[in-house]
Amino acid sequence: MAVLLEPPRLEALLDHCSTLDTGITFYTSETIFPEHLPYRQLRNEAVLKANALRQYHVLIPGQIVLVHFKTHRENMVWFWASILAGYVPAMSTPLVNNVEGRVAHLEHLHRMLMDPVVVTSKELLESDFADNTLLHCVSTDTLDTLEISNSSFNFAPSTPKIVIDDHTFTSPSSSNGESPEFSRSRRSSIQDDTSLDGSAISSATSVSSIHHDTEIKEAEHNASNSILDEYTSLEGVAALMLTSGSTGASKAVCLTHEQILSSVNGKLSHMLMPSNATVLNWIGLDHVGSLVELHLSSMAAGCDQIHVPAAEIIADPLLFLRLLSKHHVVRTFAPNFMLAKLQQLLEDATPSELEGIDLQNLLYLISGGEPNTVDLCVNISDHLQKLGAPTATSITPGFGMTETCAGSIYNRQCPQIDVDSGTEFTALGTCVPGIEMRVGENGGLEIRGPIVFTRYFNNAEATHEAFTEDGWFKTGDNATIDASETLRLVGRSKDLIIVNGVKYIPQEIEAAIEQANIPNVARSSVVCFACRPDGSSTEHVQILYQREYDASDAQAREEALEAIVRTVVLFTGARPHVLPLPLGRLERSTLGKLSRAKVRTSLLKGEYQDEADEDTQILGMYRKSHTAEAGTEAEKTLVRVFADLQLGVTGMSIDTQILDTGVTSVDLIRLKRAAEKTFGIKDIPIITVVSNPTIRSLASAIERLQEKESNKIVEYDPVVVLQPNGSKTPLFLVHPGIGEMLVFLGLVQYFPDRPIYAFRARGLNEGEEVFTNRDEIITTYHKALKSKQPNGPYAIAGYSYGSMLAFEISKQLEADGDRVQFLGSFNLPPHIKTRMRRLDWTAGMVHIAHFCSIITEARSEELVHELRPLPHSEQVSLLLAESDPVRCADLALTQEGLHNWTDVSWSLQQIGWEYDPSGDVSHMDIFYCQPLKDVASNRVEYRKDHLNHWVNFIRSDLKFWEVEGQHYTMIDSEHAPKFQQTLKEALAARGL
Repeated sequence: MAVLLEPPRLEALLDHCSTLDTGITFYTSETIFPEHLPYRQLRNEAVLKANALRQYHVLIPGQIVLVHFKTHRENMVWFWASILAGYVPAMSTPLVNNVEGRVAHLEHLHRMLMDPVVVTSKELLESDFADNTLLHCVSTDTLDTLEISNSSFNFAPSTPKIVIDDHTFTSPSSSNGESPEFSRSRRSSIQDDTSLDGSAISSATSVSSIHHDTEIKEAEHNASNSILDEYTSLEGVAALMLTSGSTGASKAVCLTHEQILSSVNGKLSHMLMPSNATVLNWIGLDHVGSLVELHLSSMAAGCDQIHVPAAEIIADPLLFLRLLSKHHVVRTFAPNFMLAKLQQLLEDATPSELEGIDLQNLLYLISGGEPNTVDLCVNISDHLQKLGAPTATSITPGFGMTETCAGSIYNRQCPQIDVDSGTEFTALGTCVPGIEMRVGENGGLEIRGPIVFTRYFNNAEATHEAFTEDGWFKTGDNATIDASETLRLVGRSKDLIIVNGVKYIPQEIEAAIEQANIPNVARSSVVCFACRPDGSSTEHVQILYQREYDASDAQAREEALEAIVRTVVLFTGARPHVLPLPLGRLERSTLGKLSRAKVRTSLLKGEYQDEADEDTQILGMYRKSHTAEAGTEAEKTLVRVFADLQLGVTGMSIDTQILDTGVTSVDLIRLKRAAEKTFGIKDIPIITVVSNPTIRSLASAIERLQEKESNKIVEYDPVVVLQPNGSKTPLFLVHPGIGEMLVFLGLVQYFPDRPIYAFRARGLNEGEEVFTNRDEIITTYHKALKSKQPNGPYAIAGYSYGSMLAFEISKQLEADGDRVQFLGSFNLPPHIKTRMRRLDWTAGMVHIAHFCSIITEARSEELVHELRPLPHSEQVSLLLAESDPVRCADLALTQEGLHNWTDVSWSLQQIGWEYDPSGDVSHMDIFYCQPLKDVASNRVEYRKDHLNHWVNFIRSDLKFWEVEGQHYTMIDSEHAPKFQQTLKEALAARGL
């Protein structure tokens, strides 16, 4: 319901609400029972305190009042009192704990707000402002004395009109009729006021003398300030809101009366509110999300509102749900970290803990301030519906800033729209009336409209930098906007981390760590950024996290470090610097958001040095007593091989998991060849390298090979154990057309809780015969699968050609009465024989060469045509002759080896010549990307004309998951980090 005020000012909004029967309920940490404050009583209190403010002799009409309190009630009453008295309230943010930072912030406020008067409690005056030497502070005790002793002071309201739903009536207003324009005398005299000691000034001075002094001050400076600086004008400004300072020192955003009212009307038209609605808030009033999103919007809707201290909700997130139920709340707010806490608690909650919770009224649980992961929103939505939420779209991610009066863009189709799109983070939705958006030339999100601010107070430079030449506000976020005008963010331009020329978004790295569910790493308490310490020539990835283990628990510390390093290495290819911090050292904003800029600044200033020193000492002692050094000659030799190849990481022991150090499939081939040469063994099967994941186990395996003689033929085993650990259902992966399973190695370490097995074709090792028909392959693989996992349910997926084999194996399993709970196809349509017949021996060889990175993709496409007419042996010779010689030497890729590998691949292609799919399976999940050029021109065509044909071979349902990359790169080192997230989501959707 839109509220149209005449004049369009907040005082008129308060006047209107004072005629209603609704109001505000305040919970506090100190009292058991909440206090209910009707809007009419809020206005009455604000009027009395406005009288006291106007009598205080230091204040000048139009001056800035810095409102600094702990409770919602105090902040709210003094916010309104400041407005009614003709001043401009600036809502103060919580001060930092260290003296140096606190003093610097107060000095900054003094300069930026041009010597405001601070209104605070006596308690906070003595604590938060104990080190203040600049700001003039007055306690409420002093103002209350003025309020009591001068209760008859004349406060003459005007009578603006209020129009609601086209019905007009007249209401008394508390506007004093004076312009909220900062006094010129106060600006001019800021230098003269710096001698104030910051203490509360006595109220014994008479009111008449106060007014006389004020008039003298104004008269002295009016002449010299006839032209008002546009950046320090407060004409039309209702309040100043301080930014979080996440990108540096905080700025003061000018929020005008018209801007705020446009914003609340836009919100209410975008998310309709029932007539008897209740809104709940637990964020501090210094945050625009609390002040405008919930408090003022509730008033505009004429509904009740509930305010609860943040500490109470954070300490007991289930209290949040109980209050939503108790007060029949329709609309509230919770950032992503709170949703994550709720998910954890709801998954573990007993029925008695949730007894009585009924969320049947909850329509809008708005979430913003940090990215929302789709998985989390899906899970939370399910939980909320089980607790009675009326729709699956209660979770409402949104985009908003202080500069836009909080939320201005909302996703009202979450999470389904995000599940359908297959993205990691939720979309932010569409614009409310009063704002429009676009993506600028450099990919940055730009917005404009009556909801958007026009300037920062007393900061011309920041204002100029914030807007484009044609007047659009540059948010600092990178974004995309799809055809349905739905906004998606892709990171902040200033936050990007560049590793080896590749750009990474810190939120994605943080999300990867969160999704790893690492023990003793607190949820939503991980900060990632690029860091370049003084004297360093390069940046590194820096991770700080809140630990949940005792400081002396060295084993937990080491295990958390290893898990974080493994996750980040696999994501970026770079080993991060990691620092654990205890509870309380990572300070949050009012909204609960962690500021990368502030944490980075604290790190570089050495504020965490005590924790860093302790971490180094504890880990050093632990490793000294627990890290095994090479003992046998084979172990020592293998350590030297690793060093020569520059594999592994600093401090790596013989028991370190090799795959945890960021090695690639090509690195393993290099290791295999180098070990063969060093140990004098003709062939170390790649299966031996992969199945022995530490230097200790690999050295023992090499010793056994030496004892059996270097040319001993190894018995063929179709299954390679890539990851033996975990309690979840094992995942079997079927090789693509090249026959090798190395392509899957990039995915392995993302599944520490699930055994991973991979099939490899016969014929790759000496003495092995290639497969001659499909039935032979299916029988062999089925038997091997059952030997590893005798009973279902089964999870199996194939890459390209392997998808056909996975489909056939699943048919066999289901025919035997086994349950296949997950069947995945990585980018393969059902009908393949036409394409198989277009491929030949030469194409297979060139593909293998491209896979090994000894030739470029462009050259591989040319070589197919140049080499095809020649004999096979000559083709191999010519290809190796123009391949990267260093790379070939690293891989020890010989003519014989490449020829044999191509023979294996060719045998598989020939088997596919006669393949016609038949029969069916229960279901299938298809992961598709950019198709091969000779198959389809784009993804849409590929899915429509090729992949959709799988529906003819599925009894139940067919799901599609769009992923990044192209056919040959969809799970390579660049794309594996995101692919694994989609794969996990698909497995979870199938109950795995």
